[in-house]
Amino acid sequence: MALSLDPEIAQALAPMAGAMADTTPPAIGDITARRAMWEPIIGAAGTAQPIPDDVKTSEHHTTADDGARITMRWYTKDGAAPGPAVLFFHGGGYIFGHIDLFDGPVSRYVSASGVPMLSVEYRRAPEHPFPTPLEDAYTALRWLHAHATELDIDPDRIGVMGDSAGGGMAAALSILARERGGPKIARQILIMPMLDDRTTTPDPHIAPYLLWSYDDSLTAWPALLGEAAGGPDVPATAAPARLEDATGLPPAYIEVGQLDVFRDEDTAYATKLSRAGVPVEFHLHPGAPHEFDSIAFTSDVARRAIADRVRVLKSI
Repeated sequence: MALSLDPEIAQALAPMAGAMADTTPPAIGDITARRAMWEPIIGAAGTAQPIPDDVKTSEHHTTADDGARITMRWYTKDGAAPGPAVLFFHGGGYIFGHIDLFDGPVSRYVSASGVPMLSVEYRRAPEHPFPTPLEDAYTALRWLHAHATELDIDPDRIGVMGDSAGGGMAAALSILARERGGPKIARQILIMPMLDDRTTTPDPHIAPYLLWSYDDSLTAWPALLGEAAGGPDVPATAAPARLEDATGLPPAYIEVGQLDVFRDEDTAYATKLSRAGVPVEFHLHPGAPHEFDSIAFTSDVARRAIADRVRVLKSI
């Protein structure tokens, strides 16, 4: 039996597939076209579900080591008890996306879990290649720890979370914080994370179902890493799949769809962490492509995935 889309996901994807059937995918290296194509789709997906009215937001700013001003958005639920908090990084292949486009998903996580989140407007490649986006993330982590008391959170219960490139960022930040001796990260929640710049050989079994394609990866990784992409000198803080020693990293929740370009690297990363004694919860969702949860949010598999994420958020 061949791999195929989950029927509920296929039904949700049909209008989008029909609309895109006559469009030519952007060429490898065309970042402008990808931004123009994907940012409206992300924005529409984020507002396709109701945005909870019990979540409040406030804007905060901090300064990176190079003097740049970083915007962060703090989401809190009315009446939530003091406790954990999560640093959130949005997806977009490191080359597109903004925190505004992810107001919906972040608000829904906060509403469902009661756990406040700090969403970070990290700078994007290629205008700001590695390590700038990661250093922005680290600056935000330090800020959240420094302001834990006034934000009414426990600094020992701060997690990191992201989807796609944001999941890669959360994984890389966990490695960087370990290298630098802190600040402490209690949990890493990696949603279909983008981890390996060497994933370039197409798998014919999943090729017909890809929403994020191999050409997209061949565009995004060089934007982030320049000529080093795919070569021998990429550090694990840039592409976490390069990690050799996972000892001492935070407990991880990792999930990915079986029809996702990142499937194999995510499966391998879960195994790598497990072999180093890191507690791991891993989910491989059959019939699910990249970002299935935002496209087919009423599907059974999306409901289960969201419920799992909320459960893990509450457990930090």
